[in-house]
Amino acid sequence: MAPKNVAKQNDCSTPMIPLRRSGYSRESLGRYSERSLHSTYLGRYGGGSQCKDCMTRIPYATLIATIMCIVGVGVFCGTMYRGATLSALMFDQVFHLRLAWLEAVQLIFVVVGASMGALGLMILFVGCLATGATRHKVYRAWRARVGGRISCAVFMSITYVLQIAWLLMLCFLVIVTLIFTIFWSLCANTDVQNNKKCIDFKQFDFMFPNNTRPQDMEVCDTHEIKLFCKDYVERAEVMFILATVACLLVIISLIHYLMCLSANYAHIRDHEKFQELQELQYLQDPELSVAGSKDRF
Repeated sequence: MAPKNVAKQNDCSTPMIPLRRSGYSRESLGRYSERSLHSTYLGRYGGGSQCKDCMTRIPYATLIATIMCIVGVGVFCGTMYRGATLSALMFDQVFHLRLAWLEAVQLIFVVVGASMGALGLMILFVGCLATGATRHKVYRAWRARVGGRISCAVFMSITYVLQIAWLLMLCFLVIVTLIFTIFWSLCANTDVQNNKKCIDFKQFDFMFPNNTRPQDMEVCDTHEIKLFCKDYVERAEVMFILATVACLLVIISLIHYLMCLSANYAHIRDHEKFQELQELQYLQDPELSVAGSKDRF
């Protein structure tokens, strides 16, 4: 019995070495990092750790913004391309005007769609690098963190400029949609529908080129009224309304991108400080590591 008491006394008399801040060196990052603690907990208490580890690396906010951007740009380019085609046919067959610049506008819509899609994918890639355990691997070194901050700042500047451009495009689409709504209200007139009255656009002569003849500003023939109202104005108005909604969706996605990039910039800049705070928290209560990182940008 005596040796046991002595052993207990020796155990109790052993001094507790306090944890010091200097103990959290670079070598401790690998042992007490978020990824290692998270994977250890999942390996002991749950299955599918690889799948869950991959889920923590997904930037959900940036992914949602990318989906919104791609959908909005796709709908915008498709509807604007179709709307420009209908407008060109309307001016050619009804008003006898040849607008060659509309073909260049259609090509611009294709380029805009491809550029915005590529930009969304690049921002999504930056978000993946700045999310979860991936950030701990990529942005360990000081130069890597500086490069990440510069990339976020560059994309923030590009997104801000594009935000202004899409706001101007929204204003333009509102004006075009309003004009086609006025055209449709003229077509809805009972006298026009009964072929008793011509559609006179002389009051809109500022919208036509200077060399336009006055008779070309009137739609009187039954065939021309059908082409103008049913085939072109009705369809083009729907296209421009959809394009306006898609433009709003793109603007919302760009605002979302700005928030995500700002958060990623802050996460990369304060990565080392956040890492030390997480180490202290995880060492005091390792079960908190199951909650994972709160940065899902």
